Amino acid sequence: MLNSTKTALSLALFLATGLQTSCKSTAEALETTIAVPRDAEWWQARHKGMNAAEGDEAVRIVFVGDSITQGWEAKGKEVWAEQFAPLGSRNLGISGDRTQHVIWRLQNGNLDGIRPELAVVMIGTNNSGANSSKEIAAGVEEVVDELGERCPGVQVLLLAIFPRGTGLTDAMRVVNAGANMLLRAMDDGRTVHYLDINSVFLEADGTLPKSVMPDLLHPNAEGYRRWASAIRPTIDQLLLP
Repeated sequence: MLNSTKTALSLALFLATGLQTSCKSTAEALETTIAVPRDAEWWQARHKGMNAAEGDEAVRIVFVGDSITQGWEAKGKEVWAEQFAPLGSRNLGISGDRTQHVIWRLQNGNLDGIRPELAVVMIGTNNSGANSSKEIAAGVEEVVDELGERCPGVQVLLLAIFPRGTGLTDAMRVVNAGANMLLRAMDDGRTVHYLDINSVFLEADGTLPKSVMPDLLHPNAEGYRRWASAIRPTIDQLLLP
């Protein structure tokens, strides 16, 4: 049974990623790479609030993403205060965002007035219902490129898209896993550093427990604590003395 599950997963990943491994070969034609805003008033208000936040040298780290990143202000609030606020971190996560929305935000003020040393990026899971692994990876690559263009010399800690759904064969988890296979190739050992911490959330058989992500997507307080513990050593290595 285990071997058949692995075989099924491998086939699903193959189909999800497609035959090509290049993320940007057709990036110009992909919706995941084309910057677009969202119309919702609350979204526009949060975006404008980010742009209006004080920009100074105290901002050394930006966390870029969707609701999972925004959740550092909710379920992850205590851990953020302990681990990341003292380092000069800013939360650039907005619930529901896809890669194309993050690209637009970066192009429209989220980085104005600040020059972070490090960007922690985890985005793409909201694309998994409509886009392929290859399309998601192309969108993430565009996010990373945008960060590099607007903040020359910034170090990017590119996190694997977190697991979602109960088991290994959950449809959207398979798509995300395929994207992660492509994102790994973006690690250049200089400014982009890929890190897969997904095992800290999972049981040995790949099951995602509700004790860590109650809705099988968003971490609870324990999930955020595991996240912080898993990335803090790398953050300490990448930040300038």
